[in-house]
Amino acid sequence: MVVTDTRRRRARRKSRFGRLAGWQKALTVLVVLLLLLGGGLAGSAFYLYSRYDNKVAREDLLPDAASAADQEQRDENWESGALNLLLLGSDSRAGEAGGVSPIGERSDTIMLVHISRNRDKATIVSIPRDSYVDVPAGGSWKGGKNKINAAFAFGGAKLTAATVRQLTGVPLDGAMIANFAGVHRLVDAVDGVNVCVPYVVRSTFSRKVWPKGCHDMDGDEAEEFMRQRYEVPGGDFGRMYNQQLVVKAVIAEAAHGDMLTNPLKFDHLMVTAAEALTVDKSLDLRELALAVRGIRPAAIKYATVPYTSANLRTRAGSAVQLDKVKSAAMFAAIKADTIDEWLTAHPQKAPGS
Repeated sequence: MVVTDTRRRRARRKSRFGRLAGWQKALTVLVVLLLLLGGGLAGSAFYLYSRYDNKVAREDLLPDAASAADQEQRDENWESGALNLLLLGSDSRAGEAGGVSPIGERSDTIMLVHISRNRDKATIVSIPRDSYVDVPAGGSWKGGKNKINAAFAFGGAKLTAATVRQLTGVPLDGAMIANFAGVHRLVDAVDGVNVCVPYVVRSTFSRKVWPKGCHDMDGDEAEEFMRQRYEVPGGDFGRMYNQQLVVKAVIAEAAHGDMLTNPLKFDHLMVTAAEALTVDKSLDLRELALAVRGIRPAAIKYATVPYTSANLRTRAGSAVQLDKVKSAAMFAAIKADTIDEWLTAHPQKAPGS
C-alpha cells in the first residue's frame, strides 16, 4: 500500500511537471529571439541561419492583413520602424469549466515583445492569462467577454492575435509559439543559472524552500521554482515574476559564458531552442536576426500589464481586471515606441513589495 501511494504521488508530480508551462516554452523563444539569433548569426554566419531555420516549424499564426495599407505598414516596420511580436506558450487543459472549449488548449503565456525603432532595446510585456477581455468571434466562439487565454482554445493563435490586437491597439509584425521544450533542457544547456529572489518561495511539490537571496539552479530546480504560484507573493503574478527572473538568468548566462564561442555548446542550445518553435509563415528569421543583433541583455526590460483586481468574479470564473487607464497608457507607449520612457516614469514593483 505504501509503495502504491508513493507511485501515485510520483505520477501526480510527474504529470504536473510534464505539462510544460507557457513561460517555460516561451523561454526558448526569448533565448532565440533576443540573444542567440542576434548575437550568434552576425557577420557571415548564414550557414547557422540555414541550419536552425530548417528546424523551426511554420504555420499561419496571424490573421490576414485587414488591408493593403496594413501590409504596407508591416513591411515598413520591418524596414525601419519599431517591431511588435506576439509570443505564445500553450498548456493543454481539456474540458475546464467556465467558458473553456472542449478543444482544451489554452495559451498559458501571452507576451508582447517590443523591439525599438533603433533596434537597441527590447521590452517584454506579459498579459495576464486570466485577463477578462473582449474576445472576438472565431472558431467555435461567437464573441464576447472571456479570459484572454480562452481565445487559443476557441480559435488558436489567430484568434489570440486578433484578441491581443483589439485589446492593445498594437499592430503585430510577427508571431511565435513555443511548442515543446522543458525549461530544464535550456537551463542545463547553459550549465545552470544563478537566480536572485527578493522574497521567500516555498515549493508545493516538495519540501524545497528558496530563501531571499541568490541560488544556483539546475534545470529541474529552475522548472520547479518557476511553477510555484501558491507559496509566493502575488500568487500567479509572483509566478510570472519568478519566470522573468529565470529568463534573465538564462540570457545572462548564455551572454557572459562561453556559449557563443564554444561551437558544441552553441549548437546544442540553438537546436534545443529551434526545435521548440513554431513561427508565423511570414516571419523571416534572417530579418529578425538582423533586427535584434544589437540588443544586449541589459537593454531588455520586463513588465506586466497593470491590473486592479486578480479576483474579479465572472461567468468564466475568477479573472483579472486590467487597469483601463494605466493599461491603455502602456499600450499607447508601445505603439509610439516610448515604452522605455513610460516604464521609467511608472516603475513596476516585485510582487509583495
